Amino acid sequence: DLVAEYVGQTAVKTMNVVEKAMGGILFIDEAYALADKNGDNSYNAEAIATLIKVMEDYRDDLIVIFAGYTKEMQDFLDSNSGIVSRIGYTLEFDDYTNEELISIFRGMVKKSGFILEEDAIPEVERLINENRDMKNFGNARFIRNVFERSVINHATNVKNNKRRDILD
Repeated sequence: DLVAEYVGQTAVKTMNVVEKAMGGILFIDEAYALADKNGDNSYNAEAIATLIKVMEDYRDDLIVIFAGYTKEMQDFLDSNSGIVSRIGYTLEFDDYTNEELISIFRGMVKKSGFILEEDAIPEVERLINENRDMKNFGNARFIRNVFERSVINHATNVKNNKRRDILD
């Protein structure tokens, strides 16, 4: 929503978004997408420059929150020397614990109207432990994917079954 398709339009587009957030909070998720490691994307640089100016000019009227994965956010912070000096606080959140991920999984199951057998929980925990150290673990997104695969597997397992009690 910040970057335009044509030269000179990104500042205008960014300011339109800023104006809607004025007096409140502008939350920019996956802010690292604005970082330009190669130095060849003037559109992204224009969006960052506009945001830096806004953060200074309207610091009493607007809170800007940049969010994203820790490593990638460092690339964003390094993309323009003016960003870091305008950010008042940096918060880093730990990944969810196994117990929290299982709780999220339970919530997804319940919300979808399924019944979770307790003997399935060790399998969910095994999947978490097997994948936690992979590069792009994804945290809650990982557990959502586990849930969605579980639903697909369940549907495949019961597709020819006519018994209603098995379908839950």
